[in-house]
Amino acid sequence: MTGASRRIAVFGAGYIGLVTGACFAELGHRVVVRDIQPERIRLLNSSDVPFFEPGLGELIARNKERLAFTLDVQEAVADAEAVFVCVDTPPTASGDADLSRVWAVIDAVRRASHLVAVVVKSTVPVGTGARVRAALDERGLTHVGYASNPEFTAEGRAVDDFLHPDRVVIGTEDPTAAAWLADLYKPLDAPVELMDVASAEMVKLASNALLATRITFINEIATVCEATGADITRVSRAIGLDHRLGPHFLKAGLGYGGSCFPKDSRALRAMASNSGYPFQLLNAVIQVNELQPRRAVQRLKAELNGLKGRRIALLGMTFKPATDDMREAPSAVIAARLLAEGATVTCWDPMAPRTTADHAPWTSVTRHPDPLTALTDADAAILVTEWPELTELDWPTAARTMRTPLLLDGRNLLDPTPLLAAGFTHMSVGRPTHRPT
Repeated sequence: MTGASRRIAVFGAGYIGLVTGACFAELGHRVVVRDIQPERIRLLNSSDVPFFEPGLGELIARNKERLAFTLDVQEAVADAEAVFVCVDTPPTASGDADLSRVWAVIDAVRRASHLVAVVVKSTVPVGTGARVRAALDERGLTHVGYASNPEFTAEGRAVDDFLHPDRVVIGTEDPTAAAWLADLYKPLDAPVELMDVASAEMVKLASNALLATRITFINEIATVCEATGADITRVSRAIGLDHRLGPHFLKAGLGYGGSCFPKDSRALRAMASNSGYPFQLLNAVIQVNELQPRRAVQRLKAELNGLKGRRIALLGMTFKPATDDMREAPSAVIAARLLAEGATVTCWDPMAPRTTADHAPWTSVTRHPDPLTALTDADAAILVTEWPELTELDWPTAARTMRTPLLLDGRNLLDPTPLLAAGFTHMSVGRPTHRPT
């Protein structure tokens, strides 16, 4: 806990807002989270978290005396010292970030003259802070500080990332806001990087773009490995042992997805293009990533000599394990391409929301409650998400239930040796195809 309990308003009850609010409450502060969706607030007030994030539900329950949820702006800001803006900034048709929700918050707090600061955690284009500062000034809030405080949490480990950060980035020209925020984060015992607002905004976009570039690079190397007979798992391990490079984000697979990397990469590319600079490296990163799940379908098509009339099982739907998030998931591209090729598609995922079935391409996909049922009578399977349940699956039984025991391991999760013994043809990313003798 901090020495002094602060009063904080968090606008946005999504992944970032709820984690931010719950973690600040865990640090001993009084937090009110405000959202515009009545059903979401109803669920939270009923102690029901509207999405899955490990540890978040327990954190909210443990701090229920310090944590409140509301639809009402005035209830949220009444006693708050600072407002944290944690709303979505989805891409527009041009690839730019849609800041309408950010502006709605700024307009909503126009009478909150008692605030120390308005703090934006949402990912925004560089230059947004200057515009927000001007908007606050126009509303007579010249004395209210403004800060950019980007988040660096990954879905599936967001609570731990917040409470044990590598660094805290604070961008502000206001010394009072800087001191208030530095004190707020002091219990986390992490380096605090103080800088100007524009630099803080760029840190977030550049960090995600660099991580996306590492993923794309290793996927390109994997493709070369497939052509030359090299093994990407051995290559990436040896690369990662170089202290200059490290092992993180060097795992070949079906490409990145989720709410951050695709959106932020496109936003940075759009921002550069709007400034007259064609960000060619980022263009290539985005293009390669969009191709990666399509390559998996093409490889399967070649292996089966066509996909029309074939039954293909997808194992995993979410963009990564330990989350129920389907945003920009490679599974959607794979399912759509399989259907376009005339295949019948079945799927399994332990956490993908049931409402997914209401949206294309999932309206044409049959979802099953367990992997073995999804695999029954399948001509092939693609392992899309590296759920730990798949390492414990009875693969010999799976081989017997499938029409053709063919598996494309899109995450290089499984050891091919026992699969070969079970009768599988084992394809993967960046490794030779193994066929039973």
